[in-house]
Amino acid sequence: MFKSGFISIMGRPNAGKSTLLNALLGEKIAAVSSKPQTTRTQIMGVLTHDDCQFVFVDTPGIHKPKNKLGKFMMKEVEAGSDEADVVLYVVDASVYNFERETEVLDTIKSNNILLVINKTDKLEKENILPIIAQLNEHRTFMDIMPISALKKDGLDKLLEIIKGKLPEGPKFFPDDTLTDQPERQIAAEFIREKLMRNLNDEIPFGIAVTTDLMKYDEEKDLTKISATIYCERDSHKATIIGKKGEMLKKIGSQARHDLEKFTHSKVFLELWVKVKDNWRNSDTMLKNFGYKEQK
Repeated sequence: MFKSGFISIMGRPNAGKSTLLNALLGEKIAAVSSKPQTTRTQIMGVLTHDDCQFVFVDTPGIHKPKNKLGKFMMKEVEAGSDEADVVLYVVDASVYNFERETEVLDTIKSNNILLVINKTDKLEKENILPIIAQLNEHRTFMDIMPISALKKDGLDKLLEIIKGKLPEGPKFFPDDTLTDQPERQIAAEFIREKLMRNLNDEIPFGIAVTTDLMKYDEEKDLTKISATIYCERDSHKATIIGKKGEMLKKIGSQARHDLEKFTHSKVFLELWVKVKDNWRNSDTMLKNFGYKEQK
């Protein structure tokens, strides 16, 4: 009997959802940073075993939107839970707060929630059990699993539990499919991740990245990538570039490292910076940057 299904990964910002997706797949496809709202769109990751295909959907962290981009992100969350066979609700155990957690948890209508207590490597076991007990009393879950996505602890057991909850079904994707994300989109997200990690204050939240060129030269075993970083103010542009271009060089170097792992080739990366004022509240710009509602 072959099993398959869609598993939506949900939770508060910074719960470790994208880290979990990358760890389950064994390859990085989702941007990760310590800042909230790093994930802006649904990101699909496919893991195929001999008798099961897991289709994971990473979603943005659930929060109250402050602009049109934020509203788009929350629509992505809603779409991610509507037809999921299993919802992984991820809790950051290291900063657990019952009121904040249940406020978000109660917005999820699904009855197929598997509670995932993440970042257990940061707590003693006796501090994890009360979290499980308190949330289990508040709501009924399909199952509960403590893990550390960063340390990859408990992931095999988590996959066993998920598999047990999935229905019998077909392969939705070929065996070698890793994600439905276009390579250009993944490249843009890797670059944006480095911007999120290196820039402070509000600047990272007003940044978008587009990949304008991504071309592989087989003879040179070289992938040429040209990308544009969009920000909302001239002062932000100056910060992104940095003194004598040092910040942009740093971001480019870090992004190139991940891109070479992803493409399995050498990478020549060219970065440009442009200003688009208040793009987060422009329907046209949101669509241009790929933030389109799921059909």
